[in-house]
Amino acid sequence: MSDLTSAAHVALAGETPTGKPVFIHKASDVAQLVNNSDHARNNARIVMAIALGGVFLDAYDLGALAFGIKDVAREFSLTPTWTGIVASAITFGAIVGAAVGGYLTDKIGRYRVFMADMFFFVIAALACAFAPNEYVLAGARFVMGLGVGIDLPVAMAFLAEFSRLRGRGNKAASISLWCPTWYAAISISYLLVLLLYAVLPESHTDWLWRLILGFGAVPAIVIIAIRSRYMSESPVWAANQGNLEGAAQILQHSWGINAQVADDADRQPARRGRRAGWGNYGALLKGVYLRRTLLATVIAVASSFAYNAVAFGLPVIISSFLAQSLLTTILVSLALNLLFAFTGGLLAVRFVPRFGAWKMTTLGYVFQFIALLGLALTGRPDNVTQAGLAIAMLALFLLGQGFGPGSHSMTFASLSYPTSLRGVGVGFNQTLMRASSTVSLFLFPLLSASLDTNVFWVIGLAPLAGLIALLLIRWEPSGYDIDAEDFADK
Repeated sequence: MSDLTSAAHVALAGETPTGKPVFIHKASDVAQLVNNSDHARNNARIVMAIALGGVFLDAYDLGALAFGIKDVAREFSLTPTWTGIVASAITFGAIVGAAVGGYLTDKIGRYRVFMADMFFFVIAALACAFAPNEYVLAGARFVMGLGVGIDLPVAMAFLAEFSRLRGRGNKAASISLWCPTWYAAISISYLLVLLLYAVLPESHTDWLWRLILGFGAVPAIVIIAIRSRYMSESPVWAANQGNLEGAAQILQHSWGINAQVADDADRQPARRGRRAGWGNYGALLKGVYLRRTLLATVIAVASSFAYNAVAFGLPVIISSFLAQSLLTTILVSLALNLLFAFTGGLLAVRFVPRFGAWKMTTLGYVFQFIALLGLALTGRPDNVTQAGLAIAMLALFLLGQGFGPGSHSMTFASLSYPTSLRGVGVGFNQTLMRASSTVSLFLFPLLSASLDTNVFWVIGLAPLAGLIALLLIRWEPSGYDIDAEDFADK
């Protein structure tokens, strides 16, 4: 294998190429083979599954401390300020990580960035589990946040660049898989809390948060262990750098396509392939990308603000508004996430090739606005009927999030830009989204304390903003050949 080919990592395990040779003459041929391939994609699916494993880690680590922050505060005798620092350190890390990760994903490749950020998860999870004080815990959570921020741009790039353009399981559907994966991780963290809550002796309940945070190292170690056998560089990214030989080998191993590089092939990088850098962030705000960036940003920020206020506030809402015990709070939160948010995410994957991301996101925001309006009008439940209505509104909100903006915020962020800009596009989107999350998590307790259930009027502004942006900018990324834009001037 030549130095040029080895620069694009090829999995050790893969399918044996069959059929007549398919000759690659230029980088755009590789994108077309991926977009239109009807070949078996077993190894490509494994790559996508591993990328989703990174998304699982992101969600698990972000939500793992939701039920343990009070125990941390008690064990380390934290002031309210330090409690906030420990709780928010991961989101600040994610803000930095998203900006850096987007740049690196386009600059040095998807494979290298993905493999590097797995080590962040292992080291940070173990450091959290054995943290002797709040300083180490906050620092480890910040490092964990770096891993979370770095991971999503590269994970979305893998999902977009290892899936076909149209039909069932298209790029939009593949990217939408991030959403049920995210909710599954949140649900597993709830289940783990429930299991440990049941089996740990009362004298060792202080171990609960340490075990939950430390468990995050397990899936990261599994991914590291299997990376060389199944994980490959994105063939589209490799081709865009002029590495047609590496791209051909990846197509052979991941798709079983008998791809060969033609003798007269054009090995020049794609339009932006030779100058991936920080300046590409500026390209997101120019020309046709400006409108797409504005829409993707509003969807991400609005979705994040509303979801974090409601979903991560579920334990607070259920335990205080509905006056339930810790055990009931955990069970109801788990049920709502599984039955509605997770199910909504599966619906997004199934139906986005048919209806498109724009329509599903619009309907999802309508559901959320109705739900928040209902919660605001219901107020604090004082009887079974009102409590049932409040739960139904929470369910409606999570269902709308699952099949609407929750799933497709990433669709708009990932498929609004071609391969050369995808990393920085998702990184920019995630940086602003994480900032919104931080503000939301900080403001929700304050607004809830001062406004009580009237806080839902404020939260309702988020889906309303998303609806307005969608009506003003009617951009549909599903089924559109976005990667062709890299070759438009060649």
